[in-house]
Amino acid sequence: MELNSVKEGVVDMTSEAGATVDVDVLVVGAGPTGLALGVDLARRGVDALVVERGEGLAPGSRGKGLQPRTMEVLDDLGVLDEIRAAGGDYPVGMIWQDGRRAGEHRMFDPAEPTEDSPYNAPWMVPQWRTQEILHARLTGLGGRVAFGREVVAVAQDEDGATVEFASGPPVRARYVVAADGGRSAVRHALGIAMTGETVDPDPVLVADVRITGLDRDNWHLFPPREDTGGGFMAVCPLAGTEDFQLVAQFPDGTPVDVSPDGVRKVFATRSHLAADAVTEVRWVSDFRPRAALADRFRAGRFFLAGDAAHIHSPAGGQGLNTSVQDAYNLGWKLAAVLGGEAPASLLDTYEEERRPVAADVLGLSTRIHRGEARRGGETRQLGLGYRSSSLAVETRADLPEEALRAGDRAPDGTVDGVRLFDLFRGAHWTLLTVGADAEPPVLPGVRTARIGSYEWYGTGVFLVRPDGYVGWAGTDARDLREYAARVGLDAG
Repeated sequence: MELNSVKEGVVDMTSEAGATVDVDVLVVGAGPTGLALGVDLARRGVDALVVERGEGLAPGSRGKGLQPRTMEVLDDLGVLDEIRAAGGDYPVGMIWQDGRRAGEHRMFDPAEPTEDSPYNAPWMVPQWRTQEILHARLTGLGGRVAFGREVVAVAQDEDGATVEFASGPPVRARYVVAADGGRSAVRHALGIAMTGETVDPDPVLVADVRITGLDRDNWHLFPPREDTGGGFMAVCPLAGTEDFQLVAQFPDGTPVDVSPDGVRKVFATRSHLAADAVTEVRWVSDFRPRAALADRFRAGRFFLAGDAAHIHSPAGGQGLNTSVQDAYNLGWKLAAVLGGEAPASLLDTYEEERRPVAADVLGLSTRIHRGEARRGGETRQLGLGYRSSSLAVETRADLPEEALRAGDRAPDGTVDGVRLFDLFRGAHWTLLTVGADAEPPVLPGVRTARIGSYEWYGTGVFLVRPDGYVGWAGTDARDLREYAARVGLDAG
């Protein structure tokens, strides 16, 4: 599928000029964050609309690495098969010097898959393709996307929020999620500041190109050379395509030529091949690596998610992944409140949980960019959790250090013929009794299962949230009634 060829499921709002469109949730931005949230809301039956400033899905490989935790999320959202088919493993880095292969460099610390974690390494899919897959899933669920909608004004009151656009009718929603990127128009309109720093003053060019003369079995690395004025270049074959992603760094103050001829010149200057080896320049951009965190993730009826809330250096492949997981955290909470199942206070836990995670991941991205940390276990995001959240209630005492606790990601595994991720998959909560005798209460809408003792869980009763984290853990499920009522589950 070619870039920006997606047209199905597009909403034509031009015929409704002058009339306000009413929805439960308006999602501003049709990048990975907004589309993932749209999918999650659509499968829960929430009346949501995704709007996008551009006339189609954004082009470019951009965030091309999907971390293991995000693969688990995409599995739950119903797009894992498409993601697997569209991408591939990261190749081994090959260092070039003077036109010769000078040695290999592994970009990520290796890890073997374990029973609790079926995905062990980043999976490469160009961002434009991830967006197409999520868009297809969203429209297949009956979700809607309106392109060409540039936000020009926002307002809110006790009952909802109104967003106006440069063209098309305004939208009235009970809640609005700003997933419109690092230059978020919604965030600016709300007056929410971002606190951060320039990670690296050196500008970086990134382009999707077609190249002859380089193999697709390696990530080609060209170290800085004095005769080129400094700055590295990396050329990575993009899995599932005929393209390469070219990334080139320049000394601070250097003007970056983003024209096709400029890209070809950089490639020829820093590699052993001629400029005409770049047969096509399909997309190009430039940026300066930054790290910034929004001072708030919520302002009344408005929420910030993805790059609108946190901006990362691309080092370590954390930005897109953290963003998709923002959506995954927020989707079930919005649905529970809108459905009248949970009190509105549940939405306060979005910022409570996601802002500290974003701050930690920003620090990791910055350390990796500066060479102070490796692309190892932390980057896989499997260890991220919410133990300090008010939604994490651990009632067991004297647990060993390695024990699974409330707030942790619920591990996978197959026990007594039951695969846990199959059990968790979907929009429901799951009450899992592991090696315990207590009879679990009946909770409407909650899937219940009992398995024998399992090393990744030990023994206990675990109420697993719709986003795959343990909300409550104890030894007797009868003790979770107060918690169940608080999160919108009827414990009888």
